[in-house]
Amino acid sequence: MKERPSFPARVQGLGEQPKPRPAAPAIAQPQGIGLDSGAVRQRMVDKLMALGVRDAAVLEAMASVERHRFVDSALANQAYEDTSLPIGLGQTISKPSVVARMAELLRNGSSQKLGRVLEIGTGCGYQAAVLSQLASEVYSMERLRGLHDKARANLRNLFLPNVHLLFGDGMLGFPQGAPYAGIIAAAGGEAIPAAWIEQLAMGGRLVAPVAGSDGGQSAGQQVLMVVDKTPHGLRQTVLEAVHFVPLKSGFA
Repeated sequence: MKERPSFPARVQGLGEQPKPRPAAPAIAQPQGIGLDSGAVRQRMVDKLMALGVRDAAVLEAMASVERHRFVDSALANQAYEDTSLPIGLGQTISKPSVVARMAELLRNGSSQKLGRVLEIGTGCGYQAAVLSQLASEVYSMERLRGLHDKARANLRNLFLPNVHLLFGDGMLGFPQGAPYAGIIAAAGGEAIPAAWIEQLAMGGRLVAPVAGSDGGQSAGQQVLMVVDKTPHGLRQTVLEAVHFVPLKSGFA
């Protein structure tokens, strides 16, 4: 008999003139040495700005979350490079530039925090930690028990009361927490699951990689897609090519 997906578990213990770039978020009096130093994260933020990330709230979130705590110790020295890294079970932690890009798209220039956000694919928990700084609540789903447990361990000491980690089939979403102001996926399928659209609030935005005809690409290739749910229907915007792990159903 298959195990039912768990209910929300609070992580406790857990032609125009170019616009001026936002000032890099200030990290007050960096403490620690090496990877624990705020200066290391500040250099990563500077690179994100050079790559075009403009949202000050996103840059501040990226500056505050210590990425090296979410990767294996043997890879920690690569944590602040703009590269994806293996986290086990055939999965990866996304590049900082991809995390920042998707978060910026999800916020869509808002001057306020997002409401409730659903994340599909918790992985090691890094993106959930970033989203916790940008949304009032984060529901994050993972289908692989090993990664779900790893994310819980990684987030436990961060004491993020607005993050809820869920073990279950992300393709089904999590209707108990709906409607969501934003939905963000860290895995790409051939189409956006209908359940995600149903659970997206009116006026909400979904950001996900999509492969196949929906992305206007040949089979197997992925593009980043933004879906806005409006009173006049869905508005889809296809953006740059990306490479994510495949979206799968079920849980293991």
